[in-house]
Amino acid sequence: MAERAAARLHLSGLCFFLQLLTIVLFATFVRYSPESSNLCSTEPRCSQRDPSPTLGYPRFRDAHLRALLGFGFLLAFLSRYGVGSVAGSLLIVAFTIQWAILAQGLFYFSQNSKIYVSTQSMVSADFCTAAILISTGAVLGRVNPIQMLLMALLEVPLFACNEYILRSILGVSDSGGSLTIHTFGAYFGLTVSRALHQPHEDKRKEQQDVGHGPDVFAVVGTICLWIFWPSFASATTAHDSAEPWAVLNLYFSLAASTLATFILSPILYEEGTLQVPILRSRLKTEDTCGVHNVHGLPGILGTFLGTLLAALATEDVFGDRLQLVFPLVADGSRTTAEQAQWQLCGLVVTLLLAALGGGLTGALLRTKVLRSPPERNELESKALREVDEDGCDHGTSSEERRTIA
Repeated sequence: MAERAAARLHLSGLCFFLQLLTIVLFATFVRYSPESSNLCSTEPRCSQRDPSPTLGYPRFRDAHLRALLGFGFLLAFLSRYGVGSVAGSLLIVAFTIQWAILAQGLFYFSQNSKIYVSTQSMVSADFCTAAILISTGAVLGRVNPIQMLLMALLEVPLFACNEYILRSILGVSDSGGSLTIHTFGAYFGLTVSRALHQPHEDKRKEQQDVGHGPDVFAVVGTICLWIFWPSFASATTAHDSAEPWAVLNLYFSLAASTLATFILSPILYEEGTLQVPILRSRLKTEDTCGVHNVHGLPGILGTFLGTLLAALATEDVFGDRLQLVFPLVADGSRTTAEQAQWQLCGLVVTLLLAALGGGLTGALLRTKVLRSPPERNELESKALREVDEDGCDHGTSSEERRTIA
């Protein structure tokens, strides 16, 4: 009980400091955006453009529901960390949205050095939150809440930097976030996981323990992601005629991908075990939630498909939408071959920033001051929840309950 109380106090102190810092920075730099303001008039590809603040709220609502319900419940499939994972996801979302507004705003200052927030900038912050939750999934059950917060604190500025480089400097088209969200989030988290690798302690069986209750949470999260994914992934498209086009394409892709899952599952699985042990056995990298398969590889595949589409981007194929999807090709600044090359460069830049940032973050989290033994991670995760009315904490094991009794 003393260790649990100490963990709760340490977490409370860090949250107090981060929130106080955020309040001071918001009071100094952040202002509400006037309805007629152009958030980034000098950046034509800025993801924070909001020509219609009123119409932007449904996009923010759907993106927020996807982050809280989708990723939140999807990270709750480990029985020993299920409830704590949901609480941890809520903590990460609450902090990351505020921190992302500041980090992304640094790259899109107005002339008076203020950050103007609106519903679309909140959508951009939700996109950043998605990347952080993806990274958290790679180290779930192996880090304590304080480490999760510090990981988010360091990853958000790198996410904003990568987004700015790709969109505003390289001119990469990444409407669905294949590069900025999925690829960056997955390989940042996997690099952190590799840096935290402890050969004799990462084999603990209970870290992979799964219960029926958390399974239900994961199913609910999957369904929520299925429902809100089209509006979430199309939220950064231009709001003229491209958004309905993107929503329809995404929905058809989801339907086809679901069927592909049922087709390939008997081939890739044997007695319920996925036959891809390369990450753990050869690369010494734990991937608790399978972010490499769910986000990393699909993000890379999406980049390759985006490169192919850029190479085929002509007015005959895209029509009036060419200006919305590949503006530099439409105005003659680039050829289709050059745009395709820049799309591939975006993948290289993303992987380099994710690997470098993840390695440095993992090295910091592995320091003696922040590192916790594996047997204490479960205890420290209980700092995020209270016991039930019957006095029984369902996060404890049966042996712990008998000891208490």
